[in-house]
Amino acid sequence: MNGGSEQVELQLTDKELIRQFQGVEKLNPEEKNLVKTFLDAFITKKEIQQLAL
Repeated sequence: MNGGSEQVELQLTDKELIRQFQGVEKLNPEEKNLVKTFLDAFITKKEIQQLAL
């Protein structure tokens, strides 16, 4: 993660996901880190599952 020091331009098309990310931005830093940790773990699990196929 970039620590917020850079602005990254994203092209998200899933409007519900965009709304959820906007909600996450309003959370306190500890809650944001929990969401980031969950997302990292979920994505890593999916990547490992793909490698196992």
